[in-house]
Amino acid sequence: MSVEKVRSYLSRYGLEERLTVFPVSSATVELAAKALGVEPARIAKSISFYDKDGGCLLIVTAGDVKIDNAKFKAEFGFKAKMLSHDDVEKLTGYRVGGVCPFDNPPSAKVYCDSSLQRFDCIYPAGGSDNSCVKLTCDELFRVSGAIKWVDVCKSMEVSATA
Repeated sequence: MSVEKVRSYLSRYGLEERLTVFPVSSATVELAAKALGVEPARIAKSISFYDKDGGCLLIVTAGDVKIDNAKFKAEFGFKAKMLSHDDVEKLTGYRVGGVCPFDNPPSAKVYCDSSLQRFDCIYPAGGSDNSCVKLTCDELFRVSGAIKWVDVCKSMEVSATA
């Protein structure tokens, strides 16, 4: 089970107790925010794109932003193309609704978007469509093995404080 895979992975960092499994779906930003009782922006969504080498890029962003195609192309040197539904589990290690930036296959490269940095804590998925993990931005970056912080989202109105 993917949740147990994530729990085991997080235990290497002493963070396994931060994983929460809900009795309801948290497969979308809105559902996750409702399950947690937080604003949607604090949900750290992992968006999966094809890379140039047959693998994928996972961009972890705040729940209230969208990818800016021009910024993505400027950062990565190619046009953003999201993974097809059929390729998501194969390339990320997780099913749609539970894609997370932890313990992914080696061909999946994780990047964290700066849209997350306005919050003291954020909630990425925990490997299933009914789980999440409470982390700081620094913890997310460290445990995800992220390559770097990027700025590839459209500008947003900052309506929340950390």
